[in-house]
Amino acid sequence: MERLPYIDEYAITVAADRETTWHAVLRTMCRNPKDPETLPFGFILDAAEQPDRFACKGRHWFSVYKLVFLLADDPAGGTRVTAQTWAAFPGVKGKIYRALVIGSGGHRIVVRNMLRRIAAQSISDPTKRV
Repeated sequence: MERLPYIDEYAITVAADRETTWHAVLRTMCRNPKDPETLPFGFILDAAEQPDRFACKGRHWFSVYKLVFLLADDPAGGTRVTAQTWAAFPGVKGKIYRALVIGSGGHRIVVRNMLRRIAAQSISDPTKRV
């Protein structure tokens, strides 16, 4: 996949270690958390570098995109999870699609919701490994 333009990033600090948080990312993002390739429709696995980086990518008529989760130890304790979005929106239809998805704030809501779900998964069953 070509180098995509940076769109945005959002982060949350999770009250769990990176290993626990990694498994929470898998439980949140994958239909089968034991198989990182079981991503939702529209995504394929780009990288699963336990416990540091989980990346998925995709493409359709109006965009080419990548969503990257970076996990790092937070100096205050816990794990800092950052979700970065990279995407290109080619052509006129791509510009319209970008306005609908990014410009409307819908993308921000979805990504922040993913981060909250990862945090909740980390806390709700910190001993659960996949």
